[in-house]
Amino acid sequence: MSVISLQGMEFYAYHGCFDAEQVIGTHFTVDLMIETDVRKAAVSDDLHHTVNYLTVYQLVKAQMDQKSHLLEHVARRILHELMFQFEAINYAEVKVAKMNPPLGGKLTSVSVTMTTEELNSDG
Repeated sequence: MSVISLQGMEFYAYHGCFDAEQVIGTHFTVDLMIETDVRKAAVSDDLHHTVNYLTVYQLVKAQMDQKSHLLEHVARRILHELMFQFEAINYAEVKVAKMNPPLGGKLTSVSVTMTTEELNSDG
């Protein structure tokens, strides 16, 4: 298996449990790691033989545009849509980070990392 990574995707979004977070919003970053077989694409040089990372970015952006209270919920939605859209993906890991969270002190970010293994075992 090979790995396709999209690192440091930046979004302004409205996720959070506090009312102000849902109105004012804040900055988020998303890192995504996808395991897939790229051997055919490596030989053919054909985009149709791999996971198109433009489509992946657009999928992540669409999920970031939907308000949620919890980062866990956002991460799960991203993984769920990713696995639904791309059957060639064997495994994926997503990290969603809220920059400068309003916790009453100096903090760079808070994040949640989730894998497709967790997605497959949830209820």
